[in-house]
Amino acid sequence: MRIISGTFKGKKILEPKDKETRPLKDLTKESIFNIINHSNKFSINLEKSYVLDLFSGTGSFGLECLSRKAKHVNFVENYKGILPILKKNLSNLKKVNNYSIIEKNIFIDCDFLETKEKFDIIFLDPPYKEKEINDILNNLYKFKTLKPGGIIIIHRHKKEKDSFPEKFKIIEEKKYGISKIIFGKFI
Repeated sequence: MRIISGTFKGKKILEPKDKETRPLKDLTKESIFNIINHSNKFSINLEKSYVLDLFSGTGSFGLECLSRKAKHVNFVENYKGILPILKKNLSNLKKVNNYSIIEKNIFIDCDFLETKEKFDIIFLDPPYKEKEINDILNNLYKFKTLKPGGIIIIHRHKKEKDSFPEKFKIIEEKKYGISKIIFGKFI
């Protein structure tokens, strides 16, 4: 795994040694950023964006955002087996400090979402087996975590049949290998 574009293009991203974390593949990540940059269905300026990376894992998505000059990235991860790798990946980006790490379980302790800080992009990459996506989306909506005009990007297994809250509208859906990427917003 590597950073695909921007200031840190080509920089290697450390990967987990266990099977509990499923890092975002380079091809899928590249496709996500192509859609962010070129979609005519929404308009996001990554260089002015505040990003919330939920279930950050190794930080692959958020690292790519930082490399592409996002204003700030909040990484949310609570798995003790991956946190040292996430922190090492971030420390390997010399002179970068426009990020924070929130070590919380979003299902149990989501009060950090009730903040003045709002996000242009929310990336949601839970374990494939996770079924409680609705709870997270409902909390994001309740706390008004997404800025008007912002997007939520959800990474799921292509065979997963999620049902989403009525207030969540799918803008676009793409499949890559075993993954599917869902772009959506609140209405």
